[in-house]
Amino acid sequence: MAIRYAFSIFTGNMELRQPKQMKAISCEQPGSFVNRIINVPPLRTGEVQLKIKQIGICGTDLHAYAGNQAFFSYPRILGHEIAAAVSQANGSAISEGEKVVVIPYIHCGSCIACQSGKTNCCETLQVLGVHTDGAMQEFLAVPEGLLIPTPQLTWTEMAMVEPLSVAAHAVKRANVKKRDQVLVMGCGPIGLATMVFSKIAGATVTAMDLNLERLNVAKSSFSADHILSPVKEGDTRSQNPVHKSKYQVVFDATGNKQAMESGPFYACHGGKYVLVGLYKENLSFHHPSIHAKELSLLCSRNATKEDFLRVIQTLENKQFPTEAYHTHTLNFEEIPNKFNELTMPSNQVIKAMVKLS
Repeated sequence: MAIRYAFSIFTGNMELRQPKQMKAISCEQPGSFVNRIINVPPLRTGEVQLKIKQIGICGTDLHAYAGNQAFFSYPRILGHEIAAAVSQANGSAISEGEKVVVIPYIHCGSCIACQSGKTNCCETLQVLGVHTDGAMQEFLAVPEGLLIPTPQLTWTEMAMVEPLSVAAHAVKRANVKKRDQVLVMGCGPIGLATMVFSKIAGATVTAMDLNLERLNVAKSSFSADHILSPVKEGDTRSQNPVHKSKYQVVFDATGNKQAMESGPFYACHGGKYVLVGLYKENLSFHHPSIHAKELSLLCSRNATKEDFLRVIQTLENKQFPTEAYHTHTLNFEEIPNKFNELTMPSNQVIKAMVKLS
């Protein structure tokens, strides 16, 4: 399914004109954003035109900018954490002016995964801002089926729905239960959100990270009961590949090879290890140790509409610390010159937002 882009100017609900071009920001190659004026294809049947209001910056965007995103090609217009308003309904059931969250996963609906409800890992999945151009542009046209009206949420909360859905999906995939001991490796935006949803599920949560400031934030604002530094090189426990641990579920939210390969060490016998982070090359695990534990190795990718709806309800019920999560804001025009600042560890970015006029 192709995604195309459209731009209109309105007074109320009255369309005034349909320009042939609009502003966009393209990641041309690693480390380089460029302001572009792009052509505007006409709106097609089944598509709804959106005015982009706010975009969340994801680890995927940061990795794409750095040149180490696994599912990526250049040039690309980034942006898949999207808060928007309907600017042209085009005969759909959604009204012009409605606030909507975009599910950025374009699925075929007919493959084995889709037929079993796993639209998040469709065989021909196209993700906005990754496989096809995303929301770093003024207006965007998408199929109506990708939209969820969110009248009760703020633009900032709406732009959080997608990353929180990724975390909620991982917790659901792991079937986290009340009284489970959960370890979350990595205190980035997905890791912190995974802690909150694990806690909502009734688990006792331990946060792990190399960054002490992030660990303190995890405990003070994101529901972590305990904090833990990784096993240091030379620790005698690391010499025992079948280490006895208490964690029934271990989540990796780092995307770091060394961290990801250490995950089975922390899982208990009969436990689960869930890879939420993504590394673009091979990973290696010591088979006798994971076999001895009868470890369940799971991957968690994206989210389903059910996850989105659950997260929207969670935000409506004020069960997520949105103010602690949103740490930085850029204006659309600032992206080419200031995006690099978001990659600096010293800036302690959790979730950055881009506002459009």
